[in-house]
Amino acid sequence: MLHCIGIRKETKDHTERRVPLVPEQVARLHRDHGLRILVEPMENRIFSDEEFRAAGAELTEDLSDANIIIGVKEIHPRYMLDDKAYLFFSHTIKAQSYNMGMLRHMLEHHLTLLDYELIRDERNRRLVFFGNFAGLAGMIDTLWALGKRLDAQGIASPFSRIRYASEYGLLEHAEQGIREVGEVIRRDGLPPALVPFVTGFTGYGNVSKGAQSLYELLPVEHIAAGDLEAFMRGGRFSDRVVYSVEFREEDLVARIDDSSAFDLQEYYTHPERYRGVFDAYLPHLSVLVNGIYWDERFPRLLSLEAARALWAQGMPRLRAIGDISCDIDGSVQLTVKGTTSDNPVYVHDPLTGVVTDGWEGERGPVILAVDKLPTELPREASIAFGMSLEPFIPALARADFSHSFDDIALPPELRRAVIAHKGVLTPDHAHLESHLP
Repeated sequence: MLHCIGIRKETKDHTERRVPLVPEQVARLHRDHGLRILVEPMENRIFSDEEFRAAGAELTEDLSDANIIIGVKEIHPRYMLDDKAYLFFSHTIKAQSYNMGMLRHMLEHHLTLLDYELIRDERNRRLVFFGNFAGLAGMIDTLWALGKRLDAQGIASPFSRIRYASEYGLLEHAEQGIREVGEVIRRDGLPPALVPFVTGFTGYGNVSKGAQSLYELLPVEHIAAGDLEAFMRGGRFSDRVVYSVEFREEDLVARIDDSSAFDLQEYYTHPERYRGVFDAYLPHLSVLVNGIYWDERFPRLLSLEAARALWAQGMPRLRAIGDISCDIDGSVQLTVKGTTSDNPVYVHDPLTGVVTDGWEGERGPVILAVDKLPTELPREASIAFGMSLEPFIPALARADFSHSFDDIALPPELRRAVIAHKGVLTPDHAHLESHLP
């Protein structure tokens, strides 16, 4: 039914509490655009069913009237209605093997799939995302994991005061907690075993910006990536500050043949011409926060081989890795599985390959690999996400998905987001056919 959208309950994981649109946004869409909005009841959603009802939504378990059904995370095939259009984070565009079965089902049942990650402008910039909240929650949880790991290693530190992100409830409470840790560092200093305390941030997009904005609440001094080695050799460190290094593409890779300088456009077009050089920085880092986009065409950031070489020399400085990107066996090869908020970290021993849940493993860094970090701050993350999505909802509600792909009246930003239509992969995504089971 045109001019009707459905908001489904999240069923992938019991810790997921986010929504794609919050009640205030639903009320505006209902009032200003005359949309009928169906909301599937959900007990632990961060906004209650009654808040949605008061905003003008219809609470119902039957979403079959909806022109398009939207959610946040992937949907198990058993919850999908035949011949419907869906919008969610499908995690299929890189041919992720764990979701190819879901995509196969959608094709076989003549479904239409749109993905938030592909809603982009003419310059290929993402328009609907949780990115900064992934960085915010990821930084909180990385510092929390660091404190736990240090405690397990018998090193008392101010970081043990930091709580897990979801325990704060609101971002402002987490910010205050980090500021208080910063004051302790200014006043009392860090233990000698942690000096200098250097955190490396990979990337400079929304994820990294979010993470760095919270790290800035500590007493921070910045070091350019190219100056890090000289800084470490100089030996003039302070225990009353923490250090921050932002790594960009030109710091992470170099041309294989060394015939010319780094060229960003060439790197993205021909990554096979480049090799990873991040290994040189690893001995100097206390914490690594990873927020880069990666696929198998690109060199790894931290390979198993590099990790083994580092730990074979003894106990390195690197205590914690916040892998916000969370690509399994990806840019950080020590990330061997994704985690959830009720079991968010593990210690990976590079020398034996043993992975121990929690923070008490004998050797190796503690790794945060939660694959849906924004749900740690579900209220604020949902509000921000919905603000970016809301402008596109009227067009989605009036688009007639029964038409052929070429004839659907969608703005270009949404047309780019269509992975499959009525059971057929769109031209930009036809290559996924070879990855289907």
